Amino acid sequence: MEEQPSLCPKVEKSFELIGKRWTGLIIYVLMSGPKRFSEIHTMIPDLSKRMLNERMKELEEHNIVVRHVITDRPVRIEYLLTKKGTELGKILGPISDWAESWIKD
Repeated sequence: MEEQPSLCPKVEKSFELIGKRWTGLIIYVLMSGPKRFSEIHTMIPDLSKRMLNERMKELEEHNIVVRHVITDRPVRIEYLLTKKGTELGKILGPISDWAESWIKD
């Protein structure tokens, strides 16, 4: 029997990361600029705050998103994409274009 070639571990890991529910949408939302937690939640209303918090921590761990504390009064926290996150976000634009053409309401 022929042995099937295996996927590149890096490719497999990247699809595992962006394939998690809500991750792609969070990155897509952050492509338009830094957002506060509440702004992200407002833009993706079906995403629970608990799940948003979990996904943001994962994205921070993978150096895709950075949490930026603004020390003005009151203290604010914004999330923004790193260079790595921005590069990943660039591939989500064509997915959005595809969805506009092919996904029915």
